[in-house]
Amino acid sequence: MSDQFELNAEVREDMGKGASRRLRRLADLVPAIIYGGEKDPQPLTLIRKDLEKALENEAFYSQVLTIKVGKGKEKAILKDLQRHPAKDSVMHADFMRVDDKVLIKVHVPIHFLNEDTCHGVKVEGGMIQHQTTDIEIQCLPADIPEYIEVDMLEIETGQIVHLSDITLPENVTSMALALGEDHDLAVASVMAPKGHDEDLDEADAEEADDAESEEKAEGDSEE
Repeated sequence: MSDQFELNAEVREDMGKGASRRLRRLADLVPAIIYGGEKDPQPLTLIRKDLEKALENEAFYSQVLTIKVGKGKEKAILKDLQRHPAKDSVMHADFMRVDDKVLIKVHVPIHFLNEDTCHGVKVEGGMIQHQTTDIEIQCLPADIPEYIEVDMLEIETGQIVHLSDITLPENVTSMALALGEDHDLAVASVMAPKGHDEDLDEADAEEADDAESEEKAEGDSEE
């Protein structure tokens, strides 16, 4: 787990859509809420520039955060983020409290390694396709990895990397694989270059024609 992020927050007293709009426009604040555990949900406000700066870091989306409210601190993870459909600005953030001793489910980003030197790309001229860019895992908060690595170096064209091919850190479980082999999802693959399949089909057809001609010639010679 990487170093924790910290966000300063204030308790939000003024509720409702109108109040949220005023916060965003006049005070440049973002309405938020923190919930979970044995405490009641608590509406909050966050400083927009601090939140947006933190969001630039990929790890912020999956790592344990510290929310500072007054003199108190709470550990949480980001559960949901609402953005403006046109401006992409943050409109609301949801945080869930975490307990160091309780397993949690989070989505962790995938880092694909050696894509440029991948056998299927460099040698065979194929193209890598990502079927997913994150993995849902379950573990204790202290065991959350910042990211999961998938090495593409030896992957050939037509080959698919599945969840079961990935080595997860100790004490980390894939939520999909926990459901059984039928949930062994594809993570990435290397597609053959365009026209490759057509060339193979033509080669197979030519080989079949040659075989047919040879059989016919042998039949004629026997006569």
